[in-house]
Amino acid sequence: MTDQYYMPAEWAEHDRTVLEWPVQASMVHPENYEAVCRNYAAIADAISEFETVTMIVNDNSEPYARQLCSKKTDMVTIPHNDAWCRDNGPTIVFDSGKKRYGINWQFNAWGGKYPNYDLDNRVASTILSYLLLPVIDSSFVLEGGSIHVDGEGTLLTTKECLLHPSRNPEKTAADIEAELKDRLGISKIIWLNKGLAGDETDGHIDNAACFIRPGTVMIQMCYDEADQNYAITHENLQILQNTTDAKGRKLTILEVEQPPARFYEGERLTLSYMNFYIANHAIIVPVFGGAASDADKAAAKLLASAFPERKVILIDTSWLITEGGNIHCITQQIPKET
Repeated sequence: MTDQYYMPAEWAEHDRTVLEWPVQASMVHPENYEAVCRNYAAIADAISEFETVTMIVNDNSEPYARQLCSKKTDMVTIPHNDAWCRDNGPTIVFDSGKKRYGINWQFNAWGGKYPNYDLDNRVASTILSYLLLPVIDSSFVLEGGSIHVDGEGTLLTTKECLLHPSRNPEKTAADIEAELKDRLGISKIIWLNKGLAGDETDGHIDNAACFIRPGTVMIQMCYDEADQNYAITHENLQILQNTTDAKGRKLTILEVEQPPARFYEGERLTLSYMNFYIANHAIIVPVFGGAASDADKAAAKLLASAFPERKVILIDTSWLITEGGNIHCITQQIPKET
């Protein structure tokens, strides 16, 4: 790890969690606005039992957000186009003196998939100004959902996303590794090849696999050979089985079986139990109900055993996933200064 900056793991103690309230005009299915907002409010309320929640709102959406969210949720007006704080929010890092900074990455709406993102590209720096944290500006295009760290020098990501030509086409893989190592204080990158089928983010890691503690990775697996995710997840598993982390440890791997495939208006949705959020003393876990009920129960049981010191909160996010993301995608942790 570098002496300059390092990114703590998600399970480090948080000062707060930041979310952005949905913008109906930017939704894939704007007719579902109220149902999606209820999912956001349920997630914010669950997290607020364990730490401060700051909800970013537009002027015109604040009254509705206040109506649905508990009074524990702070509301801050910051103009934004869309509602995925994991991807357009800041990444908090520490220097060797334990002082906090925020990285202001460039955001281009997942490779230009959506036309309006100028406000979103300013969200991170505005959040940091509100939190009174110094800004580290980067010219590098990066979404927070594309990386996961163990806090001890290892980063997990996918080639599908970070090497995608719509992000940083002028950068080689070596350039990207150097940028991540310099900004995040890591010394080892574990490259999986692809994310899950149907993921419009070009394979974000936070749907495929994540660290749950140093040396231990949880991965979502498909055991149906007829499913696209069978080849993807088994290749990812093999990569993890044949690598070590920054400390030279062979990884302990926990497998979670994926829920049954689900489609909405002809498009496959990305249902992933990996898209949970680690809050202070709790984990907030997406479940999907219906045909996924048995898989939901199995995933909840495994996560409870993997996080015995945390309360497991289950939230049915069946509406949120129609927009292409889930709990981890809409949250951004702000670690506490130690």
